[in-house]
Amino acid sequence: MPEISIVIPCRNEAANLPLLLDEIGAAMAGRAFEVIVVDDGSTDGTTSVLAAQAVLRPFPLRHLRHEKSAGQSLSVRSGAWAARGDIVATIDGDGQNDPKYIPVLVDALRQAGPGFGVAQGQRLKRRDSKIKQLASRFANWLRKAVLHDETRDTGCGLKAIHTDILRKLPFFDGTHRFVPALVIQEGYRVVHCDVVDRSRRHGKSNYGIFDRGLQGVLDLAGVWWLRRRRRRMPKTEEIRHG
Repeated sequence: MPEISIVIPCRNEAANLPLLLDEIGAAMAGRAFEVIVVDDGSTDGTTSVLAAQAVLRPFPLRHLRHEKSAGQSLSVRSGAWAARGDIVATIDGDGQNDPKYIPVLVDALRQAGPGFGVAQGQRLKRRDSKIKQLASRFANWLRKAVLHDETRDTGCGLKAIHTDILRKLPFFDGTHRFVPALVIQEGYRVVHCDVVDRSRRHGKSNYGIFDRGLQGVLDLAGVWWLRRRRRRMPKTEEIRHG
């Protein structure tokens, strides 16, 4: 049984997946893990690439497919509910996230203790365009000011989170950008790990700069409302008498 389920949400990343799987195998050597690729309605050769890769890999490689694209957050949800490991590690399928940080995040989460729910990667040396970096910086500043989640960069795809906690979170198109705040809402803390960003190898980003700006503001308002209307989950214990 795998201890760690690595969930890769992706759409039209067939050219990036083989090398990414190579790197994951090297980074996770000696650990019990599985890889779940959530194919979010891809229209390229993702299915045939994964069929070939599944034969080659010494670790379990599972392929979940959405009939239609549902977005990154709901892809993570599909992976979370399929996961067999007690920790889910997420990584983007475009190759910009370096898999060598997956064991770093997993170990940081375990070492932090039971009061911590997620290890969140925070990118250094961003490889995106300047305008995208500025837009991301403003979005992170606004989110942090409103939600007080003490996280510099929640958009990083590298995360490690206890599977049972991840399954408790509300899922909507944008959840992945608010995981620290939602984990805090559940009564847990967040541990942060700096990671170094890389350039995309093949293809182009499935996410624009301005097309998600309004949606991001609406999502932020929704998460703020949720936190205002729901108190933190209490720690509950059963006291036995007699």
